[in-house]
Amino acid sequence: MIKAGITGNDIHAVGELLRLLLCHPDAEIVFVDSDEHEHAMLTDIFRGMTGATGMSFTNGSPLDKVDVLFCCYRGDGFMRRFMRETAIPEKLKIIDLSHDFRHCNGDEGFVYGLPELNRRITCQAKYVSIPGDIASAVELALLPLAKSLLLNNEITATVIAASSCFRHDPGRQGIMSMVSPFDNEITNEVKSTMSAAQKSFDADLFVLPVISPLKRGIVATVTTDINVKLDELKELYRRYYEEDSFIYLVEDTSLQYIIGTNNCFIRLDAQGSKLAITSCIDNMMKGCAGQAVHNMNLMFNLEETTGLRQSAIMM
Repeated sequence: MIKAGITGNDIHAVGELLRLLLCHPDAEIVFVDSDEHEHAMLTDIFRGMTGATGMSFTNGSPLDKVDVLFCCYRGDGFMRRFMRETAIPEKLKIIDLSHDFRHCNGDEGFVYGLPELNRRITCQAKYVSIPGDIASAVELALLPLAKSLLLNNEITATVIAASSCFRHDPGRQGIMSMVSPFDNEITNEVKSTMSAAQKSFDADLFVLPVISPLKRGIVATVTTDINVKLDELKELYRRYYEEDSFIYLVEDTSLQYIIGTNNCFIRLDAQGSKLAITSCIDNMMKGCAGQAVHNMNLMFNLEETTGLRQSAIMM
């Protein structure tokens, strides 16, 4: 049984991890640390878990009591400070859901936790950094092209993202409002990943995130020019993802088919040389806690779908 601890101030990520780990057949939650909610019952914050747990939030729990620590921090530098100031047991594995180490350069020993790119190295990793939710949707759309050395022209990704991507309540932002045109943080993360997959990658990349009133979900439409027939591209995608448990090439990428799952649905369309790739994920699952649990399964040599075979929530 894997003994797991959770710490951090991103209550959305903490809640989704709890929902998954409480039902995971090979994991046991030992503590949930929180400066803000210390001593409060988990069910005081997460009412939907009533009857599932009687645990309370703690603060400063000993790390030598767990095998893996999920770090759910929001804000610049929190995780780097944690790594710098914390005495980390030699055998402790860390899965980081913050953005401090989200680059494919092995920064301070962190593996970039996109299993569809780094499955083998993740199995041997001690520290893993979970990709950003928007970056995950864009990267999964582009990865087969990068691995086939086909990303050579300008790329534009228009991303419709749920309010929870930005930890906003639905309705807090204007309907379909632009969050940050040409977001450099997301763009740099995707560029780093594509460069790791295709060493010759040097194309211009533009990521345009738009916040929607949805509670969950991301739909990314990625366009680029490519001189390969659509049928051949579909076969390329099928081959690349045929051993991946959560990626499906489909004809309909509606959010209703993936909310609550760790799946990614991908659709390909073309007009002339213009290729449009639509990638659809649940930002709190494949873009956050689901991907974190997927990485935990790999790190502890479990079947990678363990605890992650939920069906979509009927909407």
